[in-house]
Amino acid sequence: MKKIPPIKKAVFPVAGLGTRFLPATKAQPKEMMPVVDKPLIQYAVEEAYEAGIRHMIFVTGRNKRAIEDHFDTAYELETELEAGNKQELLALVRGLQPEDMHCSFVRQPRSLGLGHAVLCAQPLVGDEPFAVLLADDLMAAPEGGPGVMTQMVDIFAGQGTSLLAVQEVPLEQVRRYGIVAGHALDARTLKVERMVEKPTPQAAPSRMGVAGRYILTPAVFDSIRRQSRGEGGEIQLTDGIAGLIATEGVHAYLYAGKRYDCGSKEGFLEATVEFALKHPEVGASFRAYLNSLAR
Repeated sequence: MKKIPPIKKAVFPVAGLGTRFLPATKAQPKEMMPVVDKPLIQYAVEEAYEAGIRHMIFVTGRNKRAIEDHFDTAYELETELEAGNKQELLALVRGLQPEDMHCSFVRQPRSLGLGHAVLCAQPLVGDEPFAVLLADDLMAAPEGGPGVMTQMVDIFAGQGTSLLAVQEVPLEQVRRYGIVAGHALDARTLKVERMVEKPTPQAAPSRMGVAGRYILTPAVFDSIRRQSRGEGGEIQLTDGIAGLIATEGVHAYLYAGKRYDCGSKEGFLEATVEFALKHPEVGASFRAYLNSLAR
């Protein structure tokens, strides 16, 4: 029986312009926008780290330097916190990049789609399976349970094929997602037989939409290169994954947890409110404030 390698690397495509949040994203990356007190990218990195992944690969673009700085050592800040004996804050800052976590950065020189961003990471990924996490999709773990990527790493360890996180979406929203169809292996796992990118409700083969979490085998790189370019010359990741269905096989996993679409203003605000209500420092007072508005 072929040994299935562990997932050691995660790719974070963070080169997008964040136009839906202008003017806030004119001078800062959308991935650095905070939900309460953490930027979106930190939530995604923490999710990958919890899953046992230690090499974080960021595919960046122009004006994304703040992401690199966020995970770098801030000597001046640490010195000032230490001098002020602010040990709790010092530990918080130093914990952004644990000693066993390695960060790499590579540029996506042109905005040619998610598939192209993943291709940019190939020299760092090499010939091994890897995770892809989209920071726009903020995933909340079920109460007391493992994060979404931890769930997926466990599923991948038992099958070894590319794995997509999916959720059931309303029919009127299928045009926002890559939609998968196939046959169920159990209550949460699906063997994918078909993938359609943003279909109309009439053409959608199911209501299972791909969320922003993937575990991919290295064969996806060649598959992406073989795909024809889509609208606007973009290279779609969905097309590359679809090319693996007939060769290696692809599975989908109905994850446990909740996804917030923080690429939209509404989803970002929902995440901010719900995470604030659960925050140990401000949760109680913020809930009281919201209740006061309802009166």
